[in-house]
Amino acid sequence: MTNQLLEFKEIIRSKQVSTQRKPDKQTRKLLLYLFTSTRGGFTRLRIIMHLLDQPYNTHQLSKELDLDYKAIQHHMKVLEKNNMVSKIGEKYGAIFHLSTFLEININALDEAIEKLERKMNYKKVYL
Repeated sequence: MTNQLLEFKEIIRSKQVSTQRKPDKQTRKLLLYLFTSTRGGFTRLRIIMHLLDQPYNTHQLSKELDLDYKAIQHHMKVLEKNNMVSKIGEKYGAIFHLSTFLEININALDEAIEKLERKMNYKKVYL
């Protein structure tokens, strides 16, 4: 997983636009919440990384990520509700792509990846 996070950081840094726009506080909080503070944050990050390349429907994403269709469906609802992805079409054949909001604030995702990496490397010690 840590290797994937490093790859994700490189992809995000390569996608950043030349004008480094600093994201507002609310956007940073939203991204940190979605990708680091909730269960499934790593899976949602994997979905976003796939959608950077091309649009997918739910079935295609489940095959690409080797996850259950219902799990992908749940994560897509969460991402759509929080304006991270946009949907074209309805029901089974709906195609998902990154929202304009996320494309503009893509550099804030780098911070979320770093925090997730720290969180995953942290060892819990129970006494």
